[in-house]
Amino acid sequence: MTTILIDGFNLTAEQVVAIARDPKVKVDLAESSRAALKESRDYIESTWMHDEAPMMYSFNTGVGLLKDTRIKVEHIELFQTQLIKAHAAGMGEPFSEEVSRATMLLRANAFASNYSAPRAEVVDRLLAFINAGIHPIMPQKGSVGASGDLAPLAYLGAAIAGFEEAEVMYKGKRMSAPQAIQESGVGPVKFDLKAKDASALINGCTVSLAVAVLAAHDSRNLLSDACLSLGLTLEAMRAEMSAFDDRIHKARPHVGQIKTAAIMRNLLKGSTRTTHEARAVQFPEELRRTDIPYTPRIQDVYSLRCAPQVYGPVFDALDYIDTIVSREINSATDNPLIFSKDGGGFEIISGGNFHGQYLAQAMDLLAMAVTDLGSIVERRINRLIDPTLSWGLPRNLMTGIRGVNTGYPVVQCSMSALVMENRTLCMPGSVDSIPAKGNSEDHISNSTWCARKAATVIANTQYIVGVEMLFAAQGLTMTESLLPGFVLGQGTQAAYDEIRRQLPACLDGDRWFHNDIQAAHSFITTGSVRAAVEKKIGKFV
Repeated sequence: MTTILIDGFNLTAEQVVAIARDPKVKVDLAESSRAALKESRDYIESTWMHDEAPMMYSFNTGVGLLKDTRIKVEHIELFQTQLIKAHAAGMGEPFSEEVSRATMLLRANAFASNYSAPRAEVVDRLLAFINAGIHPIMPQKGSVGASGDLAPLAYLGAAIAGFEEAEVMYKGKRMSAPQAIQESGVGPVKFDLKAKDASALINGCTVSLAVAVLAAHDSRNLLSDACLSLGLTLEAMRAEMSAFDDRIHKARPHVGQIKTAAIMRNLLKGSTRTTHEARAVQFPEELRRTDIPYTPRIQDVYSLRCAPQVYGPVFDALDYIDTIVSREINSATDNPLIFSKDGGGFEIISGGNFHGQYLAQAMDLLAMAVTDLGSIVERRINRLIDPTLSWGLPRNLMTGIRGVNTGYPVVQCSMSALVMENRTLCMPGSVDSIPAKGNSEDHISNSTWCARKAATVIANTQYIVGVEMLFAAQGLTMTESLLPGFVLGQGTQAAYDEIRRQLPACLDGDRWFHNDIQAAHSFITTGSVRAAVEKKIGKFV
């Protein structure tokens, strides 16, 4: 069993994904962080827990427009409870369990840096929930991504504190937080929140970040799979590979563009289907439409020839997005923050690290980049079913009695629907600010919505890329006998073999194509085709 230690400074995105998606991975607080948290908390308890202490936002004052109202020490614990109740204003379907797990981890890691000043017991409680598999139910809607993800995090805080109103998922069942705490034995059902505990729990764009970490990770895998689906289509269409010549891309030296072309040359290494000799073989569908002898193509259409110029910006965007996400993972994002002073002691400083604009813009970029990736993939899907555009692949990739059977055009239509949905979702949310809380928050980031819609775009595009694999493999199988002796490249052959291992070609007329779509989707979500290629030729991206 793996245990990951957190200290607020060194947590990686890969570790966040591992903990979020694998309950067998456990997490604990580094002793250095525990000691630092105790030091700052001891100072707070001994120095500021009296009614003559300086007014410090959300520690001994109200929040928002009530920032000038002092909270007496005798009311501080009640204030923490009431703060969570007042902010539990979310709605809509809950976030997934993996987002819930990632959120608890990221909040705990932010605290571990010792800038937020909750008690170490709060961090322990968060980690105990993760390790026990207790996942707070957090509604997806209600956060504007400024002053943190207040609404969803209030539900997390309520679960941690054992509120009767709070609900969690535990062992596949939805139940009250007290019931799950009692059944799991993670500690006392009622967990008292003391000064700064609740305000630290609900402050910071941690839900936005949790969604963003998972989305950025999935988009990396998706782009790798889109390279495979492109390679299979290049094989199925007997493409002209000169567009991937390294010299072309060094003449316009964008990192992602050069990388894409190199990936494709590697995947198709050894292919004889993408040669002049293979293109010179005219398929029956070509001969039905023309009596003009074969002439060299010279160059292919944009969705094939310009793939490096379209995929390249996605690679480069993901590099930028990963930088933002990695920094956010190890950032303190609530308000106020506590800092040690030269000569001893601590001071509290109010600021705005809770503002989610970095995440909002990064997630808008992610949505736009992946939307365009899906768009070019869908155009190739469309070509694969049209013999006038695919250089003679069977119409609709159809088998069986012509007319009685339809083939795959409605599957292509469904992918078009996803592309259109993505195009709407990639409209930027990070520029859509609306004042909140009586204008105390007069500019907001909308980071939660930006992350949510980016995740939806990625989920849609997983279907699109999977269907390109499905169609290209179908085309390859249907034309295999027409190109005896011609072989696929080293990577594309491994991808094709794995697809066929999982899903036989459709050769006896139409079947329940819903199952084909689900199989295609699983190629991406499980990474099975990608893994088969990596086993054959090594890591290719």
